[in-house]
Amino acid sequence: MKKILAVLLVLFTLAGCSNSAPAENGKETVAETKVESETEEKGTIVVGASIVPHAEILEQTRSILADEGYELKIVEFADYVQPNLALDTGDLDANYFQHEPYLISFNEEHNLDLVSVGKIHYEPFGIYQGQKSSLDELEQGDKISVPNDPTNEARALGLLEAEGVITIKEGAGLNATKLDIVDNPHEIEIVELEAAQLAKSIDDVAFSVINGNYALQDGLTADQVIAFESKDSVGAETFANVVAVKAGNENNPKIIALMEALQSEKIKTFIQDTYEGAVEPSF
Repeated sequence: MKKILAVLLVLFTLAGCSNSAPAENGKETVAETKVESETEEKGTIVVGASIVPHAEILEQTRSILADEGYELKIVEFADYVQPNLALDTGDLDANYFQHEPYLISFNEEHNLDLVSVGKIHYEPFGIYQGQKSSLDELEQGDKISVPNDPTNEARALGLLEAEGVITIKEGAGLNATKLDIVDNPHEIEIVELEAAQLAKSIDDVAFSVINGNYALQDGLTADQVIAFESKDSVGAETFANVVAVKAGNENNPKIIALMEALQSEKIKTFIQDTYEGAVEPSF
């Protein structure tokens, strides 16, 4: 009888040990599943962007967001209308392609409520070499091309003024046009062109004042630049490119994670190393 009891006791003990291992492993599996589930629940962040440089910059955040449990989906747009309409309808979580003055104007025109959640970069205007390689070579009647849309023309003229080529009427600021030029020592002819055509027609003028994104798209390089718009210029401060969301989504965890990734040191370094001054971080 004692032997039988001893055997039963051993079997009972072994059975208890045998049951405890799966229970412990099961608990770990449940915990791991819970963590994985929480990661999956963070889901996908869908961001609309212009191809250059916005989508390129966003691509660099992919690994940062993955570490936080998010998948990044970039939707590229070739125009400046659809990204805001898609954001309003909820097809996008955010977009990244515009500066705040454009966003405000678009809201007013389309009766939308989209808001900026932060600045990422600005694209400084540059004076690019055309037929000549130095402003010292300017001669009477030389042509310099600038964008023909109001705010960008004002920025271009402001850069020419900063470089001593012309003088603009005091107070004209971001509303300046070529009609506001009050001093033009070389009688420079200001040629107004659509922004997208400036780089394509650069061989027809002495110099061209071009926005950074168009210069990049058309393959212009830093060694073709005479001067860049300074980081503390009115244009750079005002026209920094922002991330926009639908009002009410500013504190969405997805958006917070996206902004932390975009305003990280990794992205700052990428912008500075990649674009050689044609794009500059604004954070």
